[in-house]
Amino acid sequence: MFRIALFVCPQTLCSSLGLAMDAFHLANRLAGRRLFEVHRVSASGAAVELSFGRIEVEGDLQLAEQCDLLLIPATGSDVAATIAANQPLLAWLRRSPPRVQLGSLCSSAFLLAEAGVLDGRRATTHWALEETFRERYPQVELDIDALCTDDGGRLCSGGAQAGLDLCLYLIERHAGAALARRAAATLVFEHGRGRQRRFTPLLPDPLPEGSPLAPLLEWLDDNYAQPFDLSALAQRVHCSTRTLLRRFREQLGMTPNDYVQRLRIASAQEALGDPARSLERIASDIGYADRASFARLFKQLCGETPGAFRQRLLGRQAQEIRKGAVA
Repeated sequence: MFRIALFVCPQTLCSSLGLAMDAFHLANRLAGRRLFEVHRVSASGAAVELSFGRIEVEGDLQLAEQCDLLLIPATGSDVAATIAANQPLLAWLRRSPPRVQLGSLCSSAFLLAEAGVLDGRRATTHWALEETFRERYPQVELDIDALCTDDGGRLCSGGAQAGLDLCLYLIERHAGAALARRAAATLVFEHGRGRQRRFTPLLPDPLPEGSPLAPLLEWLDDNYAQPFDLSALAQRVHCSTRTLLRRFREQLGMTPNDYVQRLRIASAQEALGDPARSLERIASDIGYADRASFARLFKQLCGETPGAFRQRLLGRQAQEIRKGAVA
């Protein structure tokens, strides 16, 4: 039997805690026997008040020392406050028994990294926290594209539902692939669903009202397929090319060329929903001279090929049609 301690603190997200508990309890039910023993623990052993209610626990971190894995559910995006509030946990992580594996869901990778237990190891977290994580923990080998990672018993998952990917990974590892597939099917969840990059937004957030770049972005939205010259773009907003590059980096976090390529790929994602349009035609329509360069950039930005994206998209559309027919 594989014993798991789920750490609960005031910053714990109920959805993440419930996701992990449900996954392992479901695995036990489908298997018809108790393959996973799940305990809730807190730093003091006392119940924890969360925003949605009071969570009872079965013990403190000494109970975790008797388990095979301490798993920390997601704790939200205010990582500095979470770290400051969980010093007892950090102290325990630094002296935890070597035989106890340590894991995190989503943002709680910051707690493992703060304790130093991810140093020199591969890890992941929510894609939106990439920059903050890299700045704080350059000694960690962050693979932000991964949905989950396991490096020598240090386990991490990416954002939100990627916690379920990690739970299914553990189910497969300790109870077999067949049970993991059954659990995923019962949860109506795609097991082995690729990389986190599939879920990262291609385009940045809208610019604040009154930004001098806004008129140019509106023009690019309509003309992204055209060949463009940096000097011509700068003239549209009455500035130098150097100023244009600086404004793009400051306000959008990328160059004008990066922005245009992302506009094109975002348009391609919509076009791939039409099975009548060939990949060659889509590539030409959005501004690429050949299919190969289009496919290469698409995979780089989306984490999968245009063909795989189309297959998944059309499969989802077919499911929705069938649901509508049944209704």
